[in-house]
Amino acid sequence: MTLAVFFGCTFIAFGPALGLFLFTIARDPLRIIILIAGAFFWLVSLLLSSLIWFIAVKASDPRDEPLQKGLLIFGVMFSVLLQEAFRFLYYKLLRKAIEGLVALSEDGCSPISIQQMAYVAGVGFGLMSGAFSMINLLADALGPGTVGIHGDSQLYFLTSAFMTMVLIFLHTFWGILFFHGCEHRRWWEITAVVVMHLAVSGSTFCNPLYVGSLVPSYLLMATAAVWAYLLSGGSAQNLRRFLLSGLQSRASPQPGS
Repeated sequence: MTLAVFFGCTFIAFGPALGLFLFTIARDPLRIIILIAGAFFWLVSLLLSSLIWFIAVKASDPRDEPLQKGLLIFGVMFSVLLQEAFRFLYYKLLRKAIEGLVALSEDGCSPISIQQMAYVAGVGFGLMSGAFSMINLLADALGPGTVGIHGDSQLYFLTSAFMTMVLIFLHTFWGILFFHGCEHRRWWEITAVVVMHLAVSGSTFCNPLYVGSLVPSYLLMATAAVWAYLLSGGSAQNLRRFLLSGLQSRASPQPGS
């Protein structure tokens, strides 16, 4: 593989998320702290689920292939549930943090809303998830070796990059939906996030039939994006007004032209 594959997959997987970070988070120290803490919570959930899966594998017969495949499926599903449990714990922590910020502020208002915290926490979960999903693949992309030399798909790195990108966005939208469900005690919203997370993770078992994992994941991402947009106060009218203002600003003549 070449450096072009390495950098191409890196920009596909992390380019959009880097844009989110630079334009919406990087200038606010409080948001950076929330993002790093969210990434830490996701990392702890992964370490705990990995430990349990490792113990289960070591305690089982390695020659029993159906059992090992079952343990792999169990490990993925358990990891998803543990991630969502830690997302709930992080919500509780941020809720306490808002109460403390309100108590310390002079005007009795928090400098950041729970909706903004949900967004930043979701980005933190997504970035750490994407990093662990892609870092080893990017290292392998530098070679030596040739993808598909034994008849496998040559799109392995490319599809992995697109899957990492969609997971980062999904975690961002799931954070908004999950926190909204916790804030308004809409447990069905929390359940929907868990079900979507399980569905996306389960779809990866369709690989190397990559259409079976990428297409459902992107459809769920579009659904979660619209849902999160509406819960955040967005509407079709606001979106239309934004697009029209952008088109008018581009069509208007520039001074001195």
